[in-house]
Amino acid sequence: MKLFDLHCDTLFRALDENGGIVDNGYQLSVLRGRKYEAWAQCFAVWIPDEYRGDEAISLFKRANQMFDREIQENSELICKCKNTDDIKNAVDTHKCAAILTVEGGAALAGDIRNLDYLHDCGVKMMTLTWNGSCEIGGGSLAKAPNDGITEFGKSVIRRMDELSITIDISHASDNLFFDVASTVDAPLVASHSNSRAVCLHRRNLTDEQFSVIKGRGGLVGLNFARQFLSDGDAASGYDILRHAEHFLALGGEKVVCLGTDFDGADVISDVPCVERMDVLYELFLKHNYSEDLVADIFFNNAFDFFARLG
Repeated sequence: MKLFDLHCDTLFRALDENGGIVDNGYQLSVLRGRKYEAWAQCFAVWIPDEYRGDEAISLFKRANQMFDREIQENSELICKCKNTDDIKNAVDTHKCAAILTVEGGAALAGDIRNLDYLHDCGVKMMTLTWNGSCEIGGGSLAKAPNDGITEFGKSVIRRMDELSITIDISHASDNLFFDVASTVDAPLVASHSNSRAVCLHRRNLTDEQFSVIKGRGGLVGLNFARQFLSDGDAASGYDILRHAEHFLALGGEKVVCLGTDFDGADVISDVPCVERMDVLYELFLKHNYSEDLVADIFFNNAFDFFARLG
């Protein structure tokens, strides 16, 4: 099988624990993920809400330096991908196609010039917020969850569109989501968000939001975190199927993909780590999903999206 995962927090965890992304005992490692025929992985630099200003951009710089160093030391296993050709070459040579992303627009430290710096570092996608609010706008779990976009935020998303940095609206408040949609015509991605109709949580997407993303040619990555999958205490791979089925019923055959949230969440025990993703793949097939559709969800939809970005 082929795998394309839009979101993990392994890079931040490795930085925080003085570990690594290649060989570790985390939910995801490069060595264990290479069991698949092809693998592209988005590695997020998470900016926790307590980091703002210089501390936030400094955190990004340290994570990026560590990322580059590990890739250089393991170039036979992993390739940092800044464009479509990089991703294709990594896949063709059976390397992990590593794509740098940012989780939390606070990384910009309120300075639009830092967006160009992130672009130069190879960042291909950025969430505008984490749970709380930042200089760009309101987060889905902020104390003022109805906050929308700021004037600075409008300048950020317009520049992201110019730089072909994908606007990731996972973690955005509802008002921020719709403010973004009314400000730019760019494709939108929810890298790790599920359906609010299936699990009533503010971090999940409404059907209207999903339809906006679909209409823009964007993506929605299914999140494996328990609290976003089920309203009850238990969650399993079957709940991932429930969210997938709901999005597919809304016409999301080319929209739905994966955003595991490995190393950033309490994920389901059925798929606790990257090397068990084939279990979920088989679960989809057993529930009468066609091989073509499963291949689209697990790889092709995200691969084709990034190919269009150039």
